[in-house]
Amino acid sequence: MFYRPEDGHGLPHNPFNAIITPRPIGWISSRDADGINNLAPYSFFNGVAYTPPQVMFASTGAKPDQNGTKDSVANIEATGVFCVNIVEYARRDAMNASSATLPKGTDEFVQAGLTPVQCETIDCARIEGAPASLECKLTQIVTLPGEANRVVFGEVTGIHLRDDCLRDGMFDVTTFQPLARLGYRDYSVVRELFSLKRPDD
Repeated sequence: MFYRPEDGHGLPHNPFNAIITPRPIGWISSRDADGINNLAPYSFFNGVAYTPPQVMFASTGAKPDQNGTKDSVANIEATGVFCVNIVEYARRDAMNASSATLPKGTDEFVQAGLTPVQCETIDCARIEGAPASLECKLTQIVTLPGEANRVVFGEVTGIHLRDDCLRDGMFDVTTFQPLARLGYRDYSVVRELFSLKRPDD
């Protein structure tokens, strides 16, 4: 099968998201100009640089009450900071609850039954007990082709690691089993690892 996206795929559901999998989930916490916390998961998320450490996430939708974007992007534009919380399998339902489209000014920490904790280097909340949280200062927001496609880049200014996730001096993802996004309504979980030695090692 071959299709041009501009012509449509003719399938019952769009296969694009199912092709680019698995995708890590950035559980983005932000705070609006009035100090109200916001929390939302984004699966167009990744690390993009080591030195200094930098991450990105993309928002591809809009809300009627946020002038062409979503709460996360609007909050980050206003405050210049955000936090990326890593999603563990045990909190899959809370992550899903925080993805609901709610009115501007709604605190998704409350909706999802999570406890916010103040970050160390930025004026933002993080999720208490998350396996890891990355405190970030905004570096740039890039507008992509399309109605509401925005990519947010941030430099990591502080990193929280849950103590039980450290084993033999390494951050061991099998201790918390990270959640990954697949296509459609599907997810996966990381439980097994294998290593490959690079040719130039």
